[in-house]
Amino acid sequence: MTTLSGTTPQSRTRRVRTIRVGPIQVGGRNPLALIAGPCVIESRRQCLDLARRLAALAGAEGIPLIFKASYDKANRSSLEAYRGPGFSKGLAILQEVKDKFGLPILTDVHCQTEVPLAAKVADVLQLPAFLCRQTDLVLALGDSGKPVNVKKGQFLAPWDVRHIVAKIESTGNRQILLTDRGTSFGYNNLVADMRSLVILRQMGYPVVFDATHSVQLPGGAGDRSGGHAWLAPYLARAAVATGCDAVFLETHVSPRDALSDKDTMIPLSAVTALWRSLTRIDAVVRGQRAGGRGRD
Repeated sequence: MTTLSGTTPQSRTRRVRTIRVGPIQVGGRNPLALIAGPCVIESRRQCLDLARRLAALAGAEGIPLIFKASYDKANRSSLEAYRGPGFSKGLAILQEVKDKFGLPILTDVHCQTEVPLAAKVADVLQLPAFLCRQTDLVLALGDSGKPVNVKKGQFLAPWDVRHIVAKIESTGNRQILLTDRGTSFGYNNLVADMRSLVILRQMGYPVVFDATHSVQLPGGAGDRSGGHAWLAPYLARAAVATGCDAVFLETHVSPRDALSDKDTMIPLSAVTALWRSLTRIDAVVRGQRAGGRGRD
């Protein structure tokens, strides 16, 4: 029987690779991982403070945590929008986070010239959604030898991600994470299609659900993007129930004061309760309580 885009029921049993990110293993039969941090580095003090709080939370809850922050947000609605501290200063701050708290780092890279230096600091290099078809950037990320987190473009069907995967694989790199962050649904709106997670996972790589970007309203606030942060926990729970390997979320001590994506970020104070609910769902999905085989 043929299903979406020619996939077959048999392909659902394909074993998913385990990708090592610093001390953390993502995918396969490993526990649910969390990718979390601010949308953008607002200052050295803010970034280190949030990293310290997240590291403490990860230690207390046993969370496999990857710290995410951007040194530059190149894709902004307005010329006046805050972009970050810049490449050199931002990487230095991320290196300090890594040195002080021992957290593996994920950051997005916007052009191939940034890749070599970013790869010296980051444990995962992220391919931004709007740049996911830029072949030179994709190949440079693959050539870095570092794990690459592919953000599926809002404009792409999930099965079209196989072409991005093939580009990275052509470099010999098999360290790939595939992230769904919602799909364009008319003007200034996104929809989260849980079928995408299943289809992406059939490609044999760990799948991440970006809960906070999936509730974004691109350009919906005029000169910036809006969003519905209150919906992110619902989508995160649905994604874990569907079967993802990690959840990506942006968080802030005070989202309403954030310099970027303030309408979609989850308050840091809400992360613990959300994580606990996600891990309970993940345990059921993996069949641990029932003594089953799990998802793979």
